[in-house]
Amino acid sequence: MNRRHFLTSFSGLALSDMLLRDQAWAEPGVLRALHHPPRAKRVVQMFMAGAASHVDMFDHKPLLSKRDGEPWDPGESVELFQSTPGACFGSPWAFKPYGQSGKMLSEIVAPLGDVVDDIAFVHNVVGKTGVHSQGTLLQTTGFNFPGFPSAGSWVSYALGSENDNLPTFVVLPDHRGFASNGAKNWATAFLPAQHQGTVIRPGNAVPIADLMPPKSGFITPTSDRAGLDVLARLNAAHAAERTGDDRLSARVRSYELAAAMQLSATDALDVSHEPKYIRDLYGLAAEGAGVDDSAINVKAETEFFGRKCLVARRLLERGVRFVQIWSGNDNGFPRRNWDSHEDVKRDHEPLSLGMARGASALIQDLKQRGMLEDTILLWTTEFGRMPCSQGSKGRDHNPFVFTNWLCGGGIKGGTYGESDEWGFKPADRANPTLVYDVHATLLHQLGIDHTKLTVRHNGIDRRLTDVHGHVLREMTR
Repeated sequence: MNRRHFLTSFSGLALSDMLLRDQAWAEPGVLRALHHPPRAKRVVQMFMAGAASHVDMFDHKPLLSKRDGEPWDPGESVELFQSTPGACFGSPWAFKPYGQSGKMLSEIVAPLGDVVDDIAFVHNVVGKTGVHSQGTLLQTTGFNFPGFPSAGSWVSYALGSENDNLPTFVVLPDHRGFASNGAKNWATAFLPAQHQGTVIRPGNAVPIADLMPPKSGFITPTSDRAGLDVLARLNAAHAAERTGDDRLSARVRSYELAAAMQLSATDALDVSHEPKYIRDLYGLAAEGAGVDDSAINVKAETEFFGRKCLVARRLLERGVRFVQIWSGNDNGFPRRNWDSHEDVKRDHEPLSLGMARGASALIQDLKQRGMLEDTILLWTTEFGRMPCSQGSKGRDHNPFVFTNWLCGGGIKGGTYGESDEWGFKPADRANPTLVYDVHATLLHQLGIDHTKLTVRHNGIDRRLTDVHGHVLREMTR
């Protein structure tokens, strides 16, 4: 059976001849020509849901340790999310220098020491809110309220697909559930619906929902195709009467993509044929998804985050444009995210070590394959955590300053922007870094002028960076 006949067996999924073409194709983006030569063509966004503590990971503050336990007085009034300022709280973990740069890192992100000279740390990022849902939307969409496309959707819309057999934008959520806002973090809003993120759960028995028909003695390949043929005819009639509605065409595109993914996604998600040294690099457990996760622990966090990082690399090398990797789900009990109000050591240590192992492995793996030079990694969280204690062992929200880091895709390693001596606010309060600047830089490296990638919606030319944003040129090549 040749390729044409094989794909024709999925004809009930298609309303066009797209999957019947013998030659490969790539779905074009809205930009027929880039605004300037790109340094990158793909992006990985790693998001730490719940608000990771910059002062316990990347932003070394010796003064916190020196004044540990003393009353904390930054010389101004402090408004916290759910507490009053406690004592000055030195990090429970030791910091030491890594790499030729001597960058100080906490022991809970020590695996990143192997790649620290490739990373650009931005320690003066400022948010707009201390509310998780709004802060998360701000970092994923550029707005702190719903109704706007995610950065991944903008990239998919602008650049289009490199591979018709896989989604342009893939989301790898935490295995325990979605973070605040759920699917709004990768939605398209007013962009064409086909650019929304496709959720894939590596390690699950069913990693992609509804991709295959359920096992049943009633459903046969013949009856399945017959049913899909009827559905295709009904969809065609429905679409013909509603030419201005893109939702059906997006759904049809998803069916066409599903047909192709039945052939390609299984291969992309199967890491069993990766060499042992690669699986060990990412810290995969022999038990796989069956690793004991009854209590938060380093082995499980390393397995789950490392597997997503390895799958991300396999997706990127197959042409996926944008991969979003999540660590942490929405709040519940026991806590399984970075929102360490009660006990920062209990939560952050396993989460950080698991994240750092996977992220470091991904950077090293991309680098050895020659892919890091045209792949951008962006690490973020919705805001940081306070330099004072909440209770005796926790930290409250800090939207006033926190850390992002970027790597690859023409980004120069180093430190760009500092927080103050406490890690409370930017050292230079007149010149903080905003999410718009990070997004503008990301688009710039992809060859896109962030001011020119616009869509008119409700009478306004909307863009990822709203009416703000400056490219962080000191960190770009």
